[in-house]
Amino acid sequence: MPYYEKSEDWLHQSALLLQARPQTTRVTTSYSLRPAIRPSKAEKLAAKEARRAKEKETSSKKTTEGEPPKDAAAAAAKPPRGHLVLKTFDPHSGVCLKYKTSKAAEVGRLIQMLGQLGRRMAALPVDEAKESADVVMADAAAAAAEEGAAAAAAAAVSGTATPVAGASTPAPAAGGGGQGKKKKKGKR
Repeated sequence: MPYYEKSEDWLHQSALLLQARPQTTRVTTSYSLRPAIRPSKAEKLAAKEARRAKEKETSSKKTTEGEPPKDAAAAAAKPPRGHLVLKTFDPHSGVCLKYKTSKAAEVGRLIQMLGQLGRRMAALPVDEAKESADVVMADAAAAAAEEGAAAAAAAAVSGTATPVAGASTPAPAAGGGGQGKKKKKGKR
């Protein structure tokens, strides 16, 4: 069972599989928190020997510096990492799609996308307009003409004129178009 490298690929293929077989396909998630990488026995042994050698050295000098001993294991400790594994499985065809991630932002986004996959699993109607990234846009000239007509009608009713996109406006005077001098901040 290979893992997909990109979440978009897994999501797309899972949606297609759910569309083809919504009754038998199941999407499962598993989240695990694994502790940080533990030092190997050789590293622990070496750190222990180094501590003993340091203790012997400090006891022979008989000087107390008040410096706390640094534990190699504590210095190398890292926070635990969480892993999310998403699996889409269809037992009739034997297809298994897997994706694994440890990125927090991606985990949140994928959990939200599971709602759309769940709609497909439950054979509920899916809003295709929200899912598709390509949106068919109306002709810009026709949209501007409709906006202009709506603005003119609103101005006639309310008695105020509103600017319309694409309408000609007087150009500002040339020169001096900057923001001017900025005030200096005083010392704090």
